[in-house]
Amino acid sequence: MKNQIPYGRHSIDQSDIDAVVSVLKSDFLTQGPLVPLFEKMVCEYVGVKNGIAVNSATSALHLACLALNVGPGDIVWTSPISFVASSNCALYCGADVDFVDIDPVSYNMSADALSLKLEKAKLENKLPKVVIPVHFSGQSCDMEKIFALSKEFGFRIIEDASHAIGSNYKNHKVGSCEFSDITVFSFHPVKIITTGEGGMCTTSDDELANTIYRLRSHGITRNPKEMTEPPDGPWYYQQIDLGYNYRMNDLQAALGVSQLKRLDSIVQRRQEIKKYYDKILNDLPLILPKQMEYNHSSLHLYVIQVKEKEMLADRKVVFERLRAGGILVNVHYIPIYRQPYYQKKYSFLPSSFPNAESYYNQCISLPIYPELTNEDMDRVKETLITPIGHQVLF
Repeated sequence: MKNQIPYGRHSIDQSDIDAVVSVLKSDFLTQGPLVPLFEKMVCEYVGVKNGIAVNSATSALHLACLALNVGPGDIVWTSPISFVASSNCALYCGADVDFVDIDPVSYNMSADALSLKLEKAKLENKLPKVVIPVHFSGQSCDMEKIFALSKEFGFRIIEDASHAIGSNYKNHKVGSCEFSDITVFSFHPVKIITTGEGGMCTTSDDELANTIYRLRSHGITRNPKEMTEPPDGPWYYQQIDLGYNYRMNDLQAALGVSQLKRLDSIVQRRQEIKKYYDKILNDLPLILPKQMEYNHSSLHLYVIQVKEKEMLADRKVVFERLRAGGILVNVHYIPIYRQPYYQKKYSFLPSSFPNAESYYNQCISLPIYPELTNEDMDRVKETLITPIGHQVLF
């Protein structure tokens, strides 16, 4: 049996290991100097004023919603082609959720579909308080158009850039918040860089940053300017909000600091992998992923769509063929509105999201990670076109 090839995996080198070991030997395992350093480095990389590191992107999304005062009676819109965390964050705050169909080429939230939905919502007095565009696979949504709509219709923007650190949009680094209030990154092991688990909010707004900073640690402040009365002494703190323990620790941050130094080379390698996939798969009955002209994607995912009639096999057959051959492909994602919880709560109609449905019925995520070799990709192609049980005689 050949070695299995996962769809994604972390990339760890000796410098990463040394960085974590150095923290283990230090005086601080948590709430030490490495978290602020990691935050500073990310801010400098993306060109933004504030970065607040947390223990997951899910926590970051939750805090972002809280900072924008999302609550009962509010509506939050996001993309259906994402992980459930992109919409769950609004439900945590007691708000309601709806979805905007995707663009059939970029697989991101369609700015045109968003515009039409906003016009209808305005007539029904059901406009969203917050819209969460998801930068699927590392490719930024068309944020300038979405930002213009936010000014017209009065909603705030959280960019879910869980896939997209290292990406550019119109010469702006994703995370700069040029066209949003808050951006959220993920540092899960299969993402572009990792802190084991972890996430971050970036924002240009100092007030939002202070709120997120406070909420990530129990709602506690040590800043006398934020206290309701003069402190008793230098030890004093006050809880002024109901917050959470969403902190990142120094072990995670040390790994992030080390990984961030290799971010550009990691993204470059992912671009090389896409180029090779595009070359060897171009003659097959597949729809290959497209990069929009205004984007430079970090390529968290390489998603194909199967043309079933020309392939003489449906998506499920091709998926099982690849898995049986040791290619551990995946599907990103089952549309969120199809999940039983959301069906029970809202009774969404899949027919309301035709592009998301078409995409879901054909998509497969092929392996992509820095250590993937051309020989691995050749094997992916061979497995993709070879029926289970077929023998090639030499």
